[in-house]
Parts: sequence; structure tokens; C-alpha cells
Amino acid sequence: MGHLPVRLTIGQLAERSGVPHTTLRFYEERGLIHAERTAGNQRRYHRATLRRLAFIAAAQRVGLTLTQVRDVLATLPDGRTPTVEDWARLSEQWRAELDTRIDALHRLRDRLTSCIGCGCLSLRSCQLHNSDDALAALGPGAPLLKPAREGGI
Repeated sequence: MGHLPVRLTIGQLAERSGVPHTTLRFYEERGLIHAERTAGNQRRYHRATLRRLAFIAAAQRVGLTLTQVRDVLATLPDGRTPTVEDWARLSEQWRAELDTRIDALHRLRDRLTSCIGCGCLSLRSCQLHNSDDALAALGPGAPLLKPAREGGI
């Protein structure tokens, strides 16, 4: 693509970031990125939007919602792109949630390994079996697989 101009068209931004035009418009509607408009009403994005898109992609890869990302990006002064220091501060806010998710995935992996590993899939010995729906009081879904703070084990 060569040298990037300071202001990018939606096509240039899509090409450079790998994010489709439709997604860029969606992000703009949701307040995740911002475009200025030309006299002809065409979108122009500051090239720093590329860093903001990388930040959004990294947050999504660890399982954060766009709402969570938008809320955190809104804490930055003047909607600027996060710096290294900002990322450290923002990611610290997500650490407890990510640790909870990691713990839940480890427990799920370990339980599935023991079920599949034993080969019996016996309802008598299965740790996930819910005899007589005894776990209904813990709410909908699979409470034994939920993170500990939500009622799982």
C-alpha cells in the first residue's frame, strides 16, 4: 500500500486493517471508531484508527464484548487511540474476568477429559450428571460448568 496518508478512506482502512467495510461502519455506529466527513459526505479516518482497530481485535480475541471495549475506550481522553500505558491500565481492569474465564475453561477441559478418558460415560459416576434436576435451584444452564463466582464448582 506504500506510505499511508494521515486520513484514510474506508477502503484504505479496510485494506490495511483487514476489517471489512461493513464492520467498520458497524464499529462507527457503535462508537468504537470515529470518521470525519468530507464536503461530499465521504468517511475519512485518522490513520491512528488502525491502532484502535488492533486494540479492538485483541480485546475480542480474549473474549471481551464490543460493549466492554467501547466502555473502556470511552475512558480515554478525547477518544484518542490507546498508548502502551493505556493498554496496561485497561487490561488490568479485565484481569479478574479473564482469570475467571481461564479457570472455567480449565475445569471444563479437566471434566471432559475425565468423562471421555474413562470411556464409561456412566450417570452414576459422572461429575456433571444432575440427578432429579437437583441443580435447578442454581438457575438455568449448566451450573457446574459456570465460573465459581456464578455458582459453579
